[in-house]
Amino acid sequence: MRPLTAIPTRADIEATHEAIEPLIHRTPVLTCSAIDERAGASLFFKCENFQKVGAFKMRGASNAAVRLSEAERRKGLATHSSGNHAQAVALSAKMLGVPAYIVMPENAPAAKRAATEAYGAQITSCENTLAARESTLQKVVDRTGATFIHPYNDYNVIAGQATCAKELLEDVEGLDMLTAPVGGGGLMSGTVLSARYFAPGVKVYGAEPEAVDDAYRSLQSGQLQSNTTIDTIADGLRTNLGEKTFDILQRELDGIFLVSEAEILQAMRLIWERMKIIIEPSCAVPLAAILKHPEVFAGKRVGVILTGGNVDLDRLPF
Repeated sequence: MRPLTAIPTRADIEATHEAIEPLIHRTPVLTCSAIDERAGASLFFKCENFQKVGAFKMRGASNAAVRLSEAERRKGLATHSSGNHAQAVALSAKMLGVPAYIVMPENAPAAKRAATEAYGAQITSCENTLAARESTLQKVVDRTGATFIHPYNDYNVIAGQATCAKELLEDVEGLDMLTAPVGGGGLMSGTVLSARYFAPGVKVYGAEPEAVDDAYRSLQSGQLQSNTTIDTIADGLRTNLGEKTFDILQRELDGIFLVSEAEILQAMRLIWERMKIIIEPSCAVPLAAILKHPEVFAGKRVGVILTGGNVDLDRLPF
């Protein structure tokens, strides 16, 4: 397979799913009657917290890696990330028997840094700014010749993330809606593409913290917007959309709902208490949106992507 250079087609997503199958888990779909009663809807949770590395990121990273040539792979995989994508690139490299070079900000969660190291990656620390991440990564790439795998603004990554919604649509019949959180937009872009190709009648909504609402503002204005703060507990959603993800979401997404920090915590706690599973704060954002907007979701069959379960247990929010 060659790297993708345009918006993934249905055939691209199908080929991707087949190619990465040995590198990922087909994660379960769980339900919870108590949460259904609270929401007034039938919710089907796609549990990517049970994915390898504990997050959906394994899908996109592994697809980007397998689409490289043997010569490119031998030089290694590189990225910058504070957590889940770092782990996904590191594990993909380990499974393919090639080096991984990861740039992580100094304040990256300790648990995610430790896991990335455990997969055998060489970690380089940097200041917690996008400029520092990018400049440090460029030095690493120049030194090693490794290929940069972008966390989200990459069609290969988007095609990998699309396999999550593809599985959900295969496993649960008759869904009315899909919803997922929006950070850089890789998962959300893949989700809308799978919905359009495999279940064109399904509506797709994103959910985003009020504190980092660049995707909402970008779609409202028609131009890419940036966040002026990253002050949200949903650490996986602090990034801005990329040009590729913005383009796809502009074309396909039915809407984005915003939720407060208190609403995120309430939804996160509800899943921990009622479903007895560990999710990270970013995962709770779509459920928070469903509970906030019963007029949209009531009575519907809704697929909800739970994106990951990598929580710093020394810094629990409740």
